[in-house]
Amino acid sequence: MVNWGYAIALLPIYVFIWLPISHILFGAAKNPADARYRTLNSSLIASNDPLPCISHSYYTFILSQEPLIIYIENFLSSQESDHLLQISEDKFAPSTVSTGPETSIKRDIRLSEVALIDRDEIVRCIEHRARAFQGWRPELHIERLRTQRYGVGGHYGDHYDWSGASREADRVSTFMVYVKADCDGGGTKFPRIKMPFVGNNTRWCEFLECGKQEGGIGTGEDWGVTFKPIGGNAIFWENLRSDGSGYEETIHAALPVVSGTKVGLNIWSWGPARRK
Repeated sequence: MVNWGYAIALLPIYVFIWLPISHILFGAAKNPADARYRTLNSSLIASNDPLPCISHSYYTFILSQEPLIIYIENFLSSQESDHLLQISEDKFAPSTVSTGPETSIKRDIRLSEVALIDRDEIVRCIEHRARAFQGWRPELHIERLRTQRYGVGGHYGDHYDWSGASREADRVSTFMVYVKADCDGGGTKFPRIKMPFVGNNTRWCEFLECGKQEGGIGTGEDWGVTFKPIGGNAIFWENLRSDGSGYEETIHAALPVVSGTKVGLNIWSWGPARRK
């Protein structure tokens, strides 16, 4: 017969003493989602380890609420940008395009170079910043970071970052970070996002190609937004609705670089794709 009084007395010992010790000795139970995501993409990382990251501040501006698009000023420090350029230099290779199971170089669609960068302490702190920006969601995994280099004529045609295929996980969000922007042209265009009303406040024209709206004379009725490439700044957007379907409004393109060089940093976050 169970002695319930004795069992209840032992419960605090189990909860507060044995469980913490067992986690140290044997490790905590693994999240089933970890293995599921890694089956889909072995480069996914959780980045939960504590790091002595330098405090960093930035400014945010909401461009759209549905889908959520946020412009981030000073997402990277100048030291971080210089470091990313340095560790990327000997890793650049021609960018490819995936069509179903096939991957190939198609310069008419995408002309750039990509580098899969090592996860040193500075890079891991950038990963932490990206996860913290999204609220440390428990099932959020960061894909290994990649830099993209665009020379004269470099571009990437209209595309989505979400797959659209039936799968358990997908790229739920994107950071497009400008590491270096010593160039003319090379903006990031969202043709299905409405241009914000400018009026007498030209603050958005610091970050967007305002065209006729430059100087605060725009009406805000035009569709299509092009972000200027500005070093250290970033664009964040959510790719999926709550039901897992992709936002068609997030179709975007890297416009051709007219002169100079542009280097970007892709931060893709993966999570459950709850499709209908």
